[in-house]
Amino acid sequence: MRKDRVAAAVLAGMLWTGSAHAQQVDVGASPPPPETAQQPPETSSADTQRQPNTGAGRSPRNRQRDTSPSALTADTQNAPPPGLIGDWQEIRTRLGRRGIGLTARYASESGYNFAGGTRKLFRETGQFDVGTLLDLEKLIGLGGGAFQATVTWRRGYDLTQDAGLGTLQQVQEVYGRGQTVRVTQLWYEQKIGPAVEIKLGRTNPGEDFAVFSCHFMNLSFCGAQPGNLNGSYWQNWPIGQWGARVRVDLPRDFYVQTAAYEINPRNLENHFFIAHFKGATGVLVPVEGGWSRGGDDGHVGSYKIGGWIATEHGDDVFLDVNRRPIAITGMDPLRRDSRYGVYFTMQQQLTGESKDGKAMNGLSMFANVTQADRRTSVTDNQVALGLFYKGLVPHVPGDVLGVGVARTNVNGRVAAGQRLDPARPTVQGAEYAAEVYYSIHPADWLEMRPNLQYIHHPGGVAAADDVAVLGMKAAITL
Repeated sequence: MRKDRVAAAVLAGMLWTGSAHAQQVDVGASPPPPETAQQPPETSSADTQRQPNTGAGRSPRNRQRDTSPSALTADTQNAPPPGLIGDWQEIRTRLGRRGIGLTARYASESGYNFAGGTRKLFRETGQFDVGTLLDLEKLIGLGGGAFQATVTWRRGYDLTQDAGLGTLQQVQEVYGRGQTVRVTQLWYEQKIGPAVEIKLGRTNPGEDFAVFSCHFMNLSFCGAQPGNLNGSYWQNWPIGQWGARVRVDLPRDFYVQTAAYEINPRNLENHFFIAHFKGATGVLVPVEGGWSRGGDDGHVGSYKIGGWIATEHGDDVFLDVNRRPIAITGMDPLRRDSRYGVYFTMQQQLTGESKDGKAMNGLSMFANVTQADRRTSVTDNQVALGLFYKGLVPHVPGDVLGVGVARTNVNGRVAAGQRLDPARPTVQGAEYAAEVYYSIHPADWLEMRPNLQYIHHPGGVAAADDVAVLGMKAAITL
């Protein structure tokens, strides 16, 4: 196993010829095994769910990478360790020398609602993904170039729907967007000089904007938060959208970036396709600025602030075409010509040690806040706060304790309309979710994360019974 681990690490070093993005900080990722931790930064494992930053880049001491095997939905941070079947008879190593990286893995989420819902059920759902990351400098001599392709297959059953939990946010975040095979990533990225980077192809905004990990099982704590509130046009993993992004690195670890993504409802179709070229309804344009801190001083962190505008038309949640309450007139809603929002996300290590821009142990925190357009968004804001503690139990490999609390709010204008509807018995407010998990690595290729969720006022309905779910989130790297 040690030989396989070293081989995979060497392969990754061949693929990652430059530094990782400054914003790709994940304080909740499990620390690598001792042998991996002792490798120099350029031997960190490859990652098929985030973009490489090849070519000219920052010095090795500023590289920030994670080696958790949590290849889970919308998690664009984490890099897989050596897999269950090792180096595939040295196939990975041989391909790596030529600039070709391959990965395959399965993520599973199981849950049982022992409180709340219309009936008690056990459900399992999961995602299998295979990907290739190409170093174009090694392949064709194109310095600073990279190509990523990833296919995902989602399968299983949805506890949220089947048990009648009625929650605003799914208790199994990996379920959704259609149980089908998809081309999730198919993009080309090019470094231009030491500071500018462009990315083109099939991608999604959650890979680069408001980036956050998916260590928790409740969707409130998973992925780019704007997609949790406005998933019809901000389409997170595993959806692919045509897009183009430009990023500029600034002095002192600051950066700015912007992009344009096609909004196309056909991307949500529940059958296999590579891409659609017709059916666009608008363009999503996010803008983000941020700062991150790596190094070995025990204070790894990142801070991002951003916003977006979508040119797609949206229905007003309260007014009709005559600007009167829909609940009274029953007429068609007023059409708005754009949609928008703002967000803030931060991660900060508070205690412990760090190495090569990664929190190795101790206490860290995170905060995600998003406010969406109140004219058109049914759920208009979400706040999530939490803590990670690494190294809670000595000698347990890669253990992390995670605790999170979140509030998802139903737009007050939606609630106002519900109050005007005499046929509606309840009015929605806010849903409150909490989750605690403990993550361990029995083997390099296996991560197990038992968790407990509690949802107060599911669906934002104060009269609804609270929901409690006992779950297991696991990932197997092949």
